[in-house]
Amino acid sequence: MKTMQISLRLCVLAAAGGLMASSALAQMPGGSPAGINAALTQLFGKNNTFTAKAAMQVLDKDKKELASGPLEFAMSEGNVRVDVDIGKLKSDQIPAAAAASLKQMGMERIASVFRADKQAMYLIYPSLEVCVDSPLPKAEAEALLHPPKLTSTELGKEVLDGVAVVKNKLSYTDAQGVSHDAYTWTAPSLKGFPLQVQTEEKGNVLMLRFSDVKLTKPEAKLFEIPAGYTKYADMQAMTMGVMKKMMNSGGQ
Repeated sequence: MKTMQISLRLCVLAAAGGLMASSALAQMPGGSPAGINAALTQLFGKNNTFTAKAAMQVLDKDKKELASGPLEFAMSEGNVRVDVDIGKLKSDQIPAAAAASLKQMGMERIASVFRADKQAMYLIYPSLEVCVDSPLPKAEAEALLHPPKLTSTELGKEVLDGVAVVKNKLSYTDAQGVSHDAYTWTAPSLKGFPLQVQTEEKGNVLMLRFSDVKLTKPEAKLFEIPAGYTKYADMQAMTMGVMKKMMNSGGQ
């Protein structure tokens, strides 16, 4: 019984951990439960097809680091995928021992997919071949149909990792009438791609610094649920499904 309780707690942690990087992205103004939203996609401007790696960092109002780690991005015409390995994240929410246990259980790698075209979001666990497939929240679906207008103000020129960039302040008002600001450091040599993005929400600051940027269209399969994967409607159902599978297979 004790082993089952520990496994259940780890499953719950993995379910929450699947949203760790995404919840960091939810610091984006108007962030959705998937952590990826229409506002985020707009920050890339006309660069709506690319792949890139990103170093993510979240700071609280006192500049204390809450989370950090590497992410992998793919975007194709408004659809976005973010891959994360929980074992490579640094956060008090996921102790090293728990991360090691999640890896052993095959729950450490997660892909968050935002399907603008289908107004849906997926959480994909490749090692377990399971996925949470849920509709976008009503407010987020509405934002896709009526995206807010961004106002951009150039703040000056800088050099970022040896690349000449332009720092910009982006402002907009959401559907609830709340004003938001974001900052981007765009590279003219990469067709204005933002090599760095900074936003603030509820006192927390999110920093994303991109590298290995390729302005080519990603494979369509990156945004699909792989064939044969077990689909669940929500995180609770997925957690219970994984637990049931472990019990039936005699997993400890």
